[in-house]
Amino acid sequence: MISTIRDASFLNDFCIDGYLPADIMAGHPELHQQWDTFFSSLEQLGNEEIINRSHDMTRFLRENGITYNIYGDPSGMNRPWHLDIIPSMISATEWSPIAAGLAQRASLFDLILKDIYGEQQLIRKGIIPMEIIYSHPGFLRECHHIGYPGNHQLIIYSADIARSRDGSYWILNDRTQSPSGSGYALENRMAMARIVPELFSNLKVRRLSPFYNAFHRSLTRLAPPASHQPRIVILTPGPSNETYFEHSFLSSHMGFTLVQGDDLMVRDNFVWLKTLGGLEKVDVIVRRVDDIYCDPLELKEDSQLGIPGLLQSVRAGHVTIANPLGSSVIENPGLIPFLPAIAKYFLNETLILPTIASWWCGQEKERQYTLDHLPELVIKRIYRESLTRTSVDAGLLDQKSLAELKARIKAQPHAYVAQEKVDFAITPTLINGKLQPGHALFRSFAVSDNDGYTVMDGGLTRTSIDQNNIVISNQLGGFSKDTWILSADDVNTVESRKEQVQTETQLAAIQYNVLPSRTAENLFWVGRYAERVLGNARFQRTVMQLVEESGKSFIDDAQGLKFCLLTALTIYTHTYPGFLKPDDESLFLDPWKELGEILFDTNRTGSLTYNINSFTRAIHSVRDYWSADTWRVLREMEDNWNQAATAQYKSHYKILNALDGVITSMMAFISLNCESISREQGWKLLDTGRKTEQSLLLISMLRSTLVFPQEDTTSSILLEAVLTSNESLVNYRFKYRAHLRLSLVIELMLLDSNNPRSLIYQVERLKAYLSALPEMGVMGDKGILTEHNILAQKTMQLLLEADREKLARPDLQLNRFEDLDLFLKQLNGLICAISDTVSKTYFKHAQAQKQLFR
Repeated sequence: MISTIRDASFLNDFCIDGYLPADIMAGHPELHQQWDTFFSSLEQLGNEEIINRSHDMTRFLRENGITYNIYGDPSGMNRPWHLDIIPSMISATEWSPIAAGLAQRASLFDLILKDIYGEQQLIRKGIIPMEIIYSHPGFLRECHHIGYPGNHQLIIYSADIARSRDGSYWILNDRTQSPSGSGYALENRMAMARIVPELFSNLKVRRLSPFYNAFHRSLTRLAPPASHQPRIVILTPGPSNETYFEHSFLSSHMGFTLVQGDDLMVRDNFVWLKTLGGLEKVDVIVRRVDDIYCDPLELKEDSQLGIPGLLQSVRAGHVTIANPLGSSVIENPGLIPFLPAIAKYFLNETLILPTIASWWCGQEKERQYTLDHLPELVIKRIYRESLTRTSVDAGLLDQKSLAELKARIKAQPHAYVAQEKVDFAITPTLINGKLQPGHALFRSFAVSDNDGYTVMDGGLTRTSIDQNNIVISNQLGGFSKDTWILSADDVNTVESRKEQVQTETQLAAIQYNVLPSRTAENLFWVGRYAERVLGNARFQRTVMQLVEESGKSFIDDAQGLKFCLLTALTIYTHTYPGFLKPDDESLFLDPWKELGEILFDTNRTGSLTYNINSFTRAIHSVRDYWSADTWRVLREMEDNWNQAATAQYKSHYKILNALDGVITSMMAFISLNCESISREQGWKLLDTGRKTEQSLLLISMLRSTLVFPQEDTTSSILLEAVLTSNESLVNYRFKYRAHLRLSLVIELMLLDSNNPRSLIYQVERLKAYLSALPEMGVMGDKGILTEHNILAQKTMQLLLEADREKLARPDLQLNRFEDLDLFLKQLNGLICAISDTVSKTYFKHAQAQKQLFR
């Protein structure tokens, strides 16, 4: 079989440096046939198609918003996820002991966790040194003797596994706090099934879905017995977290609510979720926040990510956390040298999966060995710190860095563990159209299921082609692979996005799936930012076109027109001081530098780029609401705008083209969601935000362009600019068939309920949405209007009573349309008050303060 692959001529075009994929099978005869089958399927695609599919994979992942964020990375939330179309394969014979070893290891760490926060026999009997536990910041004394429901405290466990060249498997790391990667593993499988389904042909690849079914069952069992319809939430640090995509993906896939710390509150020792309809009790929290940040009342007092009083609710048995607070202490690599003795003590068993040779530096003999052989070892701290690498390959350090590392080990020997380097097995990786040898680290997962643990038949493989660095990490630019566990049985290999656990509990939960306050607020601001980007782009395009044409047209007061347009643009976009700088005539003689900053300056509040970035952040905060087509539109808009912003030469024509692209993309985004989002609370909040922003933008445009009388030609151009920017010029011509008049423009843009761009139309929709919001915080009997409904009625009444002729009559003494200005100012105040009231009522839910003493 090896010769079959070596003789496959098509591979010669892909392999570099004499490397052939058959090299990976030394010592693994069972994999020969599977790899031969795989490469036969690959060969059938052909060289060009392989490269095309690889590009399709990259595009698919990007368009679907699959990201892995790195703190401080310039790409921010848009850093793409890299997936190799060459999978990592493990035979059924190899997998059997690995799965058994992972289940055994999960059981062992569960017992360690119970003992550390219980009787502490491991320390009392000297099986582990007390310094490993008590000096670890993950040991939380506040969690001592807390009881938890179910057979296991450790709900989900994961381990990083490496295969050496001799075919042996070694555990490098244990993850017990809030293991990440399971969502990316499932996304990898779905992407592979979508882009290269042919590669699964004739290979019996085990499914991943049984693991997620077990995960759902396990979490449901953790709910208090009285909870017939348990509310399960996933607690995330927020969109800036490196694995936020996974949090959102798992929330959507498993049907759990995604929350942040201030979405939850503790009252009467229960945890409550703030929703659009009030407070709802939470039963189980799947946390993706480090434990010390989870309760600022008892743990890290300056944390902005946690829920004050959470630990007290856990003690009272009213909420369960998976994994429990304090579990980070057992992912401590300082425990690794003592695991064989712990397994003997608790299980009377030897470890099925060996751990790589490790030396805890808190012991004199082991510390001296580490210092003497430092360049040959990987050094790890026993705890992780934010923004700091935990593992260091000492062989890559220069003499100065080695000396500094030795000094740190001598100063705090208990805080360091040394491990031997793994002689990684070779794995093929397709990078830039070439097969290259790399080494891989494989992470798999085990979840509590009745009396034992269910192991995922697969996992997340990370690879690196840097042969000199054995530390593999996504943060260091590693690639990802789908992991195929091959089976001797016939299996259906393709995972479905729609395949979810449909237990009675989950189906019942759908009935009360109300909108969390944070989600509602983010949807509201997605709507506002979408309209702000669209409105600004349209008005900026109109102004730039007229400014460009003003010098070439036969206008008596071209400079006066430019002054009106450009000052209006500054007021409309809030990019102060802009064109309102006193006595700066040079801005109007050559306005293009300022116009460029209003478009592209990221740090300029009110610039189009600033608003696009704000829109993008809001979109990512509720990322599970958007379809694949929506992500595709957004990615295309971001790419095109970034190209325009970074272009060396920005001609007026190219800038206008870029604005056209933004407008088209935003219209596509709005249209897609008009067609796809269910007309429930989420849609109502999204469209409430849109109508609010449309109203405020229209009022701002009218006040900045039409309040002061102008010469007839200038006035006519300003009226046309207003209509053009609001997509109403054709409507005006069709309806009135007359020259532009201020009174008719006022009627069309403010008072015509048949014009979907008019203010009264927006207010009608706002009034309908606001009346459909849940009644909460209302004093007195049902039926009494809420404050925002009262404000909406006042706004509507003001519009219905308006007289267009009166509004279009100038005040000759003040030389302005005073009635129009006061009318618009009053409308602006009412709509801003509606927005503030909605925010105060539905988005904050602050607990009422009580005076504790007089």
